[in-house]
This record gives sequence, C-alpha cells and structure tokens, in this order.
Amino acid sequence: MSDYCVVLADAARARIFTLEPAALPEMESGPNLTEYHDLVNPEMEQADKDLWSEMKSGRNRASSGAAHGYDDHREKHADEFVARFARQVADDVVRVVNSRKAKHLVVLAEKRMLGFLRNTMGSGLNGVQVHEVAKNLSKLTTAELHNRLAQDGLLPKRQRPTG
Repeated sequence: MSDYCVVLADAARARIFTLEPAALPEMESGPNLTEYHDLVNPEMEQADKDLWSEMKSGRNRASSGAAHGYDDHREKHADEFVARFARQVADDVVRVVNSRKAKHLVVLAEKRMLGFLRNTMGSGLNGVQVHEVAKNLSKLTTAELHNRLAQDGLLPKRQRPTG
C-alpha cells in the first residue's frame, strides 16, 4: 500500500510512480519514489512524414500553378492522438491508485495534457486528493522529481535512516 501516487505526463510519454516506505528504515533512507509504469504514445513518436502524406500543411498548387491555402486539420488530429493517449494514461493511473489504495495523487503535466487527463480521470478517483501541477518536469530524474515535489509540499521528504 502506498499513500501517494505520482503521474508525470506529456503528449509522448507518461510515467507513474508510487511512494514506497524504506524496507529497513533503520538502515535505509525513505520513503522512495519508485517508478511503477512507463507508457509511450507511439503516435507522437512517429515522424511527421509517417503520419501525413504532405510534410507541410496549408498549401497546395492548382493546375494553373497558382498556390492556394487550406486547412488539413492537423491540430485536431494531433489533439485526438493526445486525447487517446490521455485516456490510456488515465485508465492506468486509476487502476494503480485503486489497487494501491492511494490517498493522494499528484499529476504533473503540460497544460494541454493536464486538461485531457482531468477530463478522463475524474470519476474513477473517489476519495483521492488530487494535486495538479501544470508543468512539464519530464526531464527530471526520479530523485530530482522527489526532491522537487517534497520542496513544494506535495510529497513527504526523504528521511535519514533511524538507526
């Protein structure tokens, strides 16, 4: 059982962590932020040339040689890719939170992704205190992430061994 669950997400990747107590508190520092699951959005990993037949959006040439603009709705497609990934992440987060009986969930994501996650996770997190942080901290290591969240008061600080 872990009282805390942390999800760190952007459009391409999501990492789910739990905060685990030290196995031997008299000999080990703890609690420890432990990566529980790592998800990758394959649609965001593909190069534009693999997703779209035309590399550039918004222009075409008529048979007369004149250029004209159009909207091929790439942003809507990209939003759908992110929304689909957010649903997958949300399902996984709800499953982890419920299986671990977590009381706190910290969600760190860029603003757009945070909105998608908020819309999809809400109903599955009854009784869980959700803390949202609209920042992309995906470049941090696990230890750096734990320190940052502890400084912000979102996770308990690591304690030195008691022995």
